[in-house]
Amino acid sequence: MAELLYFTGTMDCGKSTLALQMDHNHKARGRIGRIFTSHDRAGDSVLSSRLGLAAKAIEVRTEFDFWEYAVGELTHGGRIDYVVCDEAQFYSPLQVEQLARLVDELQIDVFCFGILTDFRATLFPGSARLVELADRMELLQVEALCWCGERATPQRTYDRR
Repeated sequence: MAELLYFTGTMDCGKSTLALQMDHNHKARGRIGRIFTSHDRAGDSVLSSRLGLAAKAIEVRTEFDFWEYAVGELTHGGRIDYVVCDEAQFYSPLQVEQLARLVDELQIDVFCFGILTDFRATLFPGSARLVELADRMELLQVEALCWCGERATPQRTYDRR
């Protein structure tokens, strides 16, 4: 049974590295997937990690429709067993609903990675919808450090007074 999973944590805790590792593990077992990202540090259509790893990705812009993309691929003979979605906090609530539909109706596993809140501790719209719809949410435990040397929190990561 396919699942919608949301992996979240502070900046610099290894979300993108884990996303790349998930893609690698599934490919190594013969599964075929797609990688999506939005506003990656390396630019458009790239999923990159601060460790220097990177992979080609499909850029998710405001108008991107996951359902339309997947149905189009499958209709034309493509295969999609899973999708990896990095920077999912930037996806719209509608796009997150489309991802949930891929899981429920097409049995495609969806692995999302993103930050939960902004510097004001306000949920990002994409993250809020993922919290509501995900079959499971995982808080990444790699301890990231703030610029001040303390354990990172959403407020400390962004607040550089």
